[in-house]
Amino acid sequence: MDLSLYCMVSGPLIAVLGVSNDFSTTLADTNGGSGGVAGSGVGLFELFKQSFDLFTILLLLGSLVSVTVIVRCVMQITADAILPIESERRIRQNLAVGKLDELEVFVSTDDAFVSRVVHAAMTAPAGTKTSGREQAELVASEQCGNWFRKVEPLSIIGNLGPLLGLAGTVWGMIYAFTSLGSSGGQASAAALSSGIAKALFHTLLGLMLAVPSLLVYGFYKAKVDRLCTRALVISSELVDALPFDEIAEASGKGGRESAERTNKSVSGGTAGGTAGSTASSRVGAGR
Repeated sequence: MDLSLYCMVSGPLIAVLGVSNDFSTTLADTNGGSGGVAGSGVGLFELFKQSFDLFTILLLLGSLVSVTVIVRCVMQITADAILPIESERRIRQNLAVGKLDELEVFVSTDDAFVSRVVHAAMTAPAGTKTSGREQAELVASEQCGNWFRKVEPLSIIGNLGPLLGLAGTVWGMIYAFTSLGSSGGQASAAALSSGIAKALFHTLLGLMLAVPSLLVYGFYKAKVDRLCTRALVISSELVDALPFDEIAEASGKGGRESAERTNKSVSGGTAGGTAGSTASSRVGAGR
């Protein structure tokens, strides 16, 4: 499914560059081949070259950005990336056997969604279950936002594409009718239709940019929502299973041991300084 969505985006570029024979065929004249761009046998690639301007460049750049974002989504937005089974299994295993030290080391080095949430709960400042859940909810919201922001550029491109195409069309129409006015209204129907066709080509480019971008955006947004919701449910279960009393006790014990080591170090330094001062005093008295 991901590969098919990626392939859909190559359609606009193929059409624009005229690589495919299907898109490089000439436009048929509905009136039997008389007059206009269609009757003159102008293909899409030729029409693209004739209508090339600033708006065309912006739409092509939008297509390249859209393809880049889609490739990134295909590679990064997967179930193994958001909710890896191995991370969940390791956390549950450590909780089952009560290895809190190994659990804390693992979640502090693992980048999985559930690991970050569990680590936030275990390192909550107050060390209580309430503070742990609050901290976990904040980190979970941040993780969901990070994943949704990966697909957000597709929505922006999909909404701006038709507007840029419409702006290019309006500009082309203004230019075509200005040319008609400068010629004293003597321009032929073929020349006028050619100008209008080149103007409308911008709208075609904008739609070809917007449709695949919004389609892929909708697909991956739903996928991120489904995976993040599942990750939130699992994270909530793991946070509820944490023994916060033991974590707080271990944290307090570690803090006391650290304080004792600090006090011993300070006491040793003070004693050494006092002994040095006493020895210096005795040497001075002997002299």
